[in-house]
Amino acid sequence: MKLNTYLSFDRNTRQAFEYYAKHLGGNILAMMTFGETPGCESLPESKDLIMHAMIDIGGHLVLGTDATPDHPYEGVKGAHVVIDTPDPAEADKLFAALADGGRIVLPIQETFWAKRYGILADRFGVPWMVNCAAQP
Repeated sequence: MKLNTYLSFDRNTRQAFEYYAKHLGGNILAMMTFGETPGCESLPESKDLIMHAMIDIGGHLVLGTDATPDHPYEGVKGAHVVIDTPDPAEADKLFAALADGGRIVLPIQETFWAKRYGILADRFGVPWMVNCAAQP
């Protein structure tokens, strides 16, 4: 079994995935609009919105879609996307990239369990935790 993350965006999936590709080293595998999708002819107001996107970030898939008038954006609630890296410098770099234009909830810092740990919501409204666990 493999678990993947599927996120909804407020009409900015393309921008989010391009940002993640650039700053998290991801590789965009798919980016399809509603207008390019068979069976979505009844959604003319959504034709330029992203129906399905997929990015590989370090061997992990993140998928996404734009909210539509029929399914409005509600934000991501009660969950975080977690990045776990063994390198404190990489944790700081990733946290800074995701925090740019976003909202820091807990600044990245040392904790009793981690060399580096921080929480933020990025510029696209996605909540993240960045963790660099201390060695046992």
